[in-house]
Amino acid sequence: MTKHIEVEPEVEFEDEFVTGLKKVFEEMIVFNQVLGLKITSLKSTQVRGRIDMKPDLVGHFSFNRLHGGVISAGLDAMGGLAVMAAIGARHMDETPLQRLHRFGKLGTIDLRVDYLRPGIGEYFELRAQVMRLGSRVASTRMEFLGADGKLLSTGSGAYIMS
Repeated sequence: MTKHIEVEPEVEFEDEFVTGLKKVFEEMIVFNQVLGLKITSLKSTQVRGRIDMKPDLVGHFSFNRLHGGVISAGLDAMGGLAVMAAIGARHMDETPLQRLHRFGKLGTIDLRVDYLRPGIGEYFELRAQVMRLGSRVASTRMEFLGADGKLLSTGSGAYIMS
């Protein structure tokens, strides 16, 4: 079966747009700050992020299982970021600031997470891409991977753009 993605082709974002989107995502969304979620790659067709486990009081990394709620929240945030990137690519005729203002009313309307393995590790990589970008609703697919590259969880989401 051929994979068909109904989004705009890859575009190159301006530094101003990338800097602004990182600021919104990493600094202005407080819950992403709490998670320690950082953007590692921002492309119009796929976004990537990372969550680092925090060291304990004596400087060792805790290898306890990452809570499913953290995994779910991370996947949801990355799905939303993928939609933001796809919207930004669709409206390249606008200024970076105009495109950044489009994200104020983006919201999750459906989220599914499949937990495949325990979330154990020093850090985690998250990936997301938009499968379909409509005029009001976007559909995404997300992945949550361990430091060794093993797939730990998958997700799919639907987001409303008003």
